[in-house]
Amino acid sequence: MLNYNGRILSKEEVSISPDNRAFKYGDGIFETIKVEHKKVIFAEDHYFRLMASSRMLRMHIAMHFTLEYFEEEILNLVEALKLSNARIRFSVFRKTGGLYTPTTNETDFLIEASELKNALKEPYEIELYKDHYVYAGLLSTIKSTNRLINVIANVFREENGYDNLLLLNEQKRLAEATNGNIFLVKGTTIMTPALTEGCIKGIIRKKIIEQLQKDPNYSIEETEISPFELQKADEVFITNAIIGIQPVTKYRRKTYEVQVSREIGTKLRASALLG
Repeated sequence: MLNYNGRILSKEEVSISPDNRAFKYGDGIFETIKVEHKKVIFAEDHYFRLMASSRMLRMHIAMHFTLEYFEEEILNLVEALKLSNARIRFSVFRKTGGLYTPTTNETDFLIEASELKNALKEPYEIELYKDHYVYAGLLSTIKSTNRLINVIANVFREENGYDNLLLLNEQKRLAEATNGNIFLVKGTTIMTPALTEGCIKGIIRKKIIEQLQKDPNYSIEETEISPFELQKADEVFITNAIIGIQPVTKYRRKTYEVQVSREIGTKLRASALLG
């Protein structure tokens, strides 16, 4: 079952036009959200990122589309599917009409839910993806429905037996992983690519930065990061809304510790449950 514009329907009842703009032009955005024990984790952060992305793409969101409505519609679908823990994809796309120039900026939404599974893995090996680059611009920070580089990178990943790949920007600096943001730990300093490097403006990324800014034991830097820093790091971890924190254990001949990753992950989970 799906939630299409506030109506709970079976997949067979949902009719998406072949002229759908997300299909034709990638003219859509989405949020991947975790629900635990029928609670939408970091609902406010996801909602405001969705609103900011829609404004950047000049989409019009209806006045009734409030934070409360956003959360309620997610939980309506979770309840209909009799789930307690769920992985949610909340897609918003411009209504059908026009070619490159849309005939309207009004939007539709579609919510999908599936059973939440533990996605953490160990050991966990990464490699660089060099065939194509992420553009270091503001549009790259949006979770748009055009994720072509992530798709072909993951085809390459599967063909070569890695657990994840790191994407580079056109300056050949680290941008992000194929499914989340990347952090490097060197002593008490934790680094992550700045938003100007072309990484997704991740919710968990934001939460970890906020957490570390208050932690006297660590300093956090949003900066430019060369791939060579991977060989110098003590730890590396990847973040997204579903896994939270995924520690990396191997990059080429380099092996990593996981102590700091697990410590930060424990604090993040506590903040999610209390938030």
